[in-house]
Amino acid sequence: MPLYRYYQSGDEIEIVRLWNESLHKDPINQKRFRNLVLLDANFDSRGMRLAFEDNQLVGCVYAVRRLLPMYGTDLEPDNGWIPFFFVHPDHRRSGIGSQLMKEAVEFLQSEGRSNIFFASYAPNYILPGIDEEAYPGAYEFLQKQGFEKLYSPVAMDRSLVGYQVPEDVIALKNQRMEEGYTFSKAEDKDLYEVIRFANEVFNPDWGRAIREGIIQGLPMERIFVARDGEKMVGFCLYGGYEGIPERFGPFGVDPEQQGKGLGKILLHEALQSMRAEGLHGAWFLWTGEKTSAGYLYKKTGFTITRQFHVMKKTVDK
Repeated sequence: MPLYRYYQSGDEIEIVRLWNESLHKDPINQKRFRNLVLLDANFDSRGMRLAFEDNQLVGCVYAVRRLLPMYGTDLEPDNGWIPFFFVHPDHRRSGIGSQLMKEAVEFLQSEGRSNIFFASYAPNYILPGIDEEAYPGAYEFLQKQGFEKLYSPVAMDRSLVGYQVPEDVIALKNQRMEEGYTFSKAEDKDLYEVIRFANEVFNPDWGRAIREGIIQGLPMERIFVARDGEKMVGFCLYGGYEGIPERFGPFGVDPEQQGKGLGKILLHEALQSMRAEGLHGAWFLWTGEKTSAGYLYKKTGFTITRQFHVMKKTVDK
């Protein structure tokens, strides 16, 4: 009979080992696991459910809820997340995954959570959702556990080999500058404004990414801001998530200013800077394929490399 318990100090070595045996397309190392999970302010060992067979770890399901607000005082009291789960290939379809998921859901229920999402957790998501192509069995498992698909973001990549700024983008930038717009690398004087802009116009996770990225060593020259006169109207950056230089984003333009090509200009400012650093590619994990951003990325040479399903299960409190 399997032994079930929650995380205890020292389990992380076996968890990372089993992760890499189970999720072959998304390996992790001890440093990333430590930073993304154990050092997350919302980590609660009771949400890390583990299964052992003959003293060997064979399964893991992780559940988390907010202990620290992302922004203001909002703890999203109805919401909980399952950022990841895995079972050793030799122990699948034995009921271990179902029992672990049951315990994880019960933990979130006991904390008053009725909406449970896989896996759209911020700030430290591993993947946006389940990759059906990479893990068809896991997608089927989630459906059997009562999770329903909400939407399907995509990851995209672009090679920067031979990249140069298109002539029409240079002309557009010059035109906008004549109209009073400015495009510049961020300085200290921009930080308060760009973080507030990201938080309030877009997503508190974006403001957090900027703030924490800089604290952890993100160079200011990797952040670009656009202004209409004195007003902040857009920003983009790269290298902000986990310190990975090739990882692009976050990126946003004031909805009231869209349609003027400001996003296109900012995107190419960043790509040019990435190429100047000697980077060979740009990538990100999460956008809507049929959004204005998705269309812009495609026109700029990005191609879809993965698709994920964000899923939700509703339970009684």
